[in-house]
Amino acid sequence: MPVAIITGASKGLGLALAEALAVRGWDLVLDARDPVPLAEAAGLLSSHGARVTALPGDVTDAGHRTGLVAAAREYGGVDLLVHNASALGAEPLVRLAELELDGLRRALEVNLVAALGLLQEALPLLRAAEAGTVITVSSDAACEAYPTWGGYGASKAALDQLAAVLAAEEPGLRVWAVDPGDMATDLYAAAVPDDDDPRPDPATVAPAFLRLLDERPASGRYAAPALLQERV
Repeated sequence: MPVAIITGASKGLGLALAEALAVRGWDLVLDARDPVPLAEAAGLLSSHGARVTALPGDVTDAGHRTGLVAAAREYGGVDLLVHNASALGAEPLVRLAELELDGLRRALEVNLVAALGLLQEALPLLRAAEAGTVITVSSDAACEAYPTWGGYGASKAALDQLAAVLAAEEPGLRVWAVDPGDMATDLYAAAVPDDDDPRPDPATVAPAFLRLLDERPASGRYAAPALLQERV
């Protein structure tokens, strides 16, 4: 069975994608900072027949990243690495004039530095896989200038560049930076708590990621809403 590592997988998009893969028979290695929802997620995914290893921890911890890759190795390797874990830098978001530098550092550590660290750990197994794939979860804020989204957007823009360079350096892999679009997630609620407009459930966005896995287009940046609309 193919094996995926998904960070930030206890809820939201990470859980939705993990469940979509579990239904397809993937084995899963998951992480999240909070052990309680992570354990609940693992129970749900196991009910689909998937083998699931759920390791609570912080992706900025090098030892934790090593543990994730070691768990995947026990399942036979790494076919897919999804860096979904994210930090906003401030909750709620604030303008750059008020953004604490420690908050920006945290966003960069989680969204960028940890992504590279985990990739470096998993890269030998990804290269050995028949169809090694890396997905970094991006954001519209990586490309557009939205007030208060500067710190988070900068970290995601840097992650997009990292993914693009990785694709150039590792032509044997597929590397996709995917903007999932607006979703009803705890992350968005923490970012903009006074915005209660309806947004799509992450489960309705996960099929865009499955489409990429099914069709395996060239490495690059993709927008989930466009992928979903094109399939209709």
